[in-house]
Amino acid sequence: MQQLLQQAQKMQQDLAAAQQELAETPVEGSAGGGLVKATVTGSGELKGLVIDPKAIDTDSAEETAETLADLVLAAVRDANATAQKLQQQKLGPLAQALGGAGGGIPGLPF
Repeated sequence: MQQLLQQAQKMQQDLAAAQQELAETPVEGSAGGGLVKATVTGSGELKGLVIDPKAIDTDSAEETAETLADLVLAAVRDANATAQKLQQQKLGPLAQALGGAGGGIPGLPF
């Protein structure tokens, strides 16, 4: 029983370490052929947003605003999709070991 508790504690420590690593890992997404780039952490926190000046059409401010909004959403979604894949790579095996296949762990996306 003691050995089982030690294994569970080690797995919990490994999970915490993997979550910390994700929180510190930058992941980039882009849209519009790179006109908008979003950087999120591996845990999905938005950390940066870069808009290329070429994405701004000064002749049509309203249209540019709508286009930029769409590009920002697309870039953030792209970055978050990559972050989610990274989460599954890092946390998936640990989550399965702790919660069983399909059991999941509260707070994790799988």
